[in-house]
Amino acid sequence: MTLSDWKNKGAYLAYNSQRIFYVDEGQGEVILLIHGFPTASWDWWKIWNSLTEKYRVLALDLIGFGFSAKPAQYAYTISDQADLVEHFLQKKQITHVKILCHDYGNTVAQELLARFQDRLREGTPDLILENICFLNGGLFPETHRPLFIQKILMSPLGYLVAQLFTQKKLEKNFSQIFGPDTQATPEELDNFWELISGNGGKQVFHLLIRYMQERKDNRARWVGAIQQAQIPIRLIDGTHDPISGQNLIDRYREIIPQPDLIPLENIGHYPQVEAPERVLKHYLEFLG
Repeated sequence: MTLSDWKNKGAYLAYNSQRIFYVDEGQGEVILLIHGFPTASWDWWKIWNSLTEKYRVLALDLIGFGFSAKPAQYAYTISDQADLVEHFLQKKQITHVKILCHDYGNTVAQELLARFQDRLREGTPDLILENICFLNGGLFPETHRPLFIQKILMSPLGYLVAQLFTQKKLEKNFSQIFGPDTQATPEELDNFWELISGNGGKQVFHLLIRYMQERKDNRARWVGAIQQAQIPIRLIDGTHDPISGQNLIDRYREIIPQPDLIPLENIGHYPQVEAPERVLKHYLEFLG
């Protein structure tokens, strides 16, 4: 599936006067796919058709990403992205949902899980999370190992660094985080760059990265949400990922009660791109 094919599948909805891109296909129980930083919902294309054979599957480009609006003057926060997801599901009249998420999307899902558990305690859950499956991502700030580019984007030089960021630099960074035998193809790298840089993306790159500090500030809430979860949760994780690979797996085993954990040997940070058949197999087993 080409990037233009993916875009042609999609539609737009309004959120805070901004255009948000999404794709909605299939019938049956609902799965929501939430992408990571710095890419977009196209990340899921390799498992998309198999999922839509059995489920209604939705994916959106979070604000600031992909084909969605990227306003230069905007307070990008995880809480706001969670508001966007809830707004999206409400517009679609969806009250029960399963979540499959990756990287930045993990953090959005952690906030959604925390809200769900808050509302359960209050007796007012209007959105039922049925289960969550995480892929590689910074679930625990103490184990997250950001790349150098991520660190300097967080610095006062972030805006300037974002303007100087090029496709060649993206390719160098992605070569570090993909597995040794599952590197992104030239076409995939072209598409990733188009999603990141298009529609003024370099103007907001340094603003989106602030989620790394949010993870530290909200650690108790977001880690506690997983530890206290009353719904099924699985982690499928590429072990070769230098950001959130074996280090995440080890910590997950330490602090999550009865961890449901699937390590993917020699796979890096993007398992749904690098090993889609394995991700699909373990995810469908999880759904049962």
